[in-house]
Amino acid sequence: MASTKNVRNGEAGLTMEDLAKLAGVSKITVSRALRNSPLVTEETRQKVQQIASEQGYRLNVSARNLRMGRSYSVAVVVEMTPARGRPMSDPYPLELLGGITQELTTAGYSVVLTSKQLLDTAPVQGADGLILLGQGSHGEAVTALKQTGLPLVVWGAPEAGSDTIVVGSDNRKGGFSAAQRFLEQGRKKLVFLGDVDHAEVQERCAGFIDGMGGQGSVHIMRPKAFTFEAGFDCISALLKKKGQVCDGVFAASDLLAMGAIRALAEKNLRVPEIVSVIGYDDTPGAASFVPPLTSVHQYLRDGGVLLAKKMLDLMNGQPVASEVLPTTLMVRQT
Repeated sequence: MASTKNVRNGEAGLTMEDLAKLAGVSKITVSRALRNSPLVTEETRQKVQQIASEQGYRLNVSARNLRMGRSYSVAVVVEMTPARGRPMSDPYPLELLGGITQELTTAGYSVVLTSKQLLDTAPVQGADGLILLGQGSHGEAVTALKQTGLPLVVWGAPEAGSDTIVVGSDNRKGGFSAAQRFLEQGRKKLVFLGDVDHAEVQERCAGFIDGMGGQGSVHIMRPKAFTFEAGFDCISALLKKKGQVCDGVFAASDLLAMGAIRALAEKNLRVPEIVSVIGYDDTPGAASFVPPLTSVHQYLRDGGVLLAKKMLDLMNGQPVASEVLPTTLMVRQT
């Protein structure tokens, strides 16, 4: 190893170039090693950090960012109101966040988790880009974030004629596959349960209606939440008003579907013997629910990785396009 003596440059102290020479590596490797980047081997990371410690060197992150005109941070805005019936620890948005964080931290970026209400705060205004999880009702969240002028990538459903970069699941195909499943079972008096003011839910509903191909009928109910309680209340109200008017329920989330099943059970309408139910998201609770819930699976972690990759490309001036991920109907017992 090169000597670590007498390398200080007067009052300025040790520079990153000096540290690179001492360690026998490149300047970028030193930068990555000091940030604990997984792109550097453990052996090299320990070597660089040991030399830096011996010389009293610390990476001046603020100075580096100011020099390069970047903060090396990305703000992730979650368009979701946490509720007792729908916590932030659910697979949406947690799996998306896992994929995003994995990709961005590997590239040397920090992740700032925030909400639409905090767009004026320093961590968000100082970010190099924004990732939005959820477009909001009527897409108002997208409109608000675009006004910041920062690079933006959105999880949701692409909008015709929009230049916003969107990553999302094939919601139309997901709805179509649910309709096909009901038709296979001979179910034709159906209820769609979901707030179609949300672009993703609207696509699920449109695909569902397309999949029916004019066979039977679809009654649309629009709960304003994606919770167990909202599903229970909607179906309970329907049954109280009209009695059994359906033999199938397609819900825009698993929690809505589970609430619907509870409401049906309280009226002795057995699932799936009398009424079939299909959910959306294929959350871990779907397989363990009683009875196990048939649900449309979304590849959320893969979606998070893809969101981060597109953000990195945007910030580096690379061409970026919207992308749609597949969905899979997981058939179980409902």
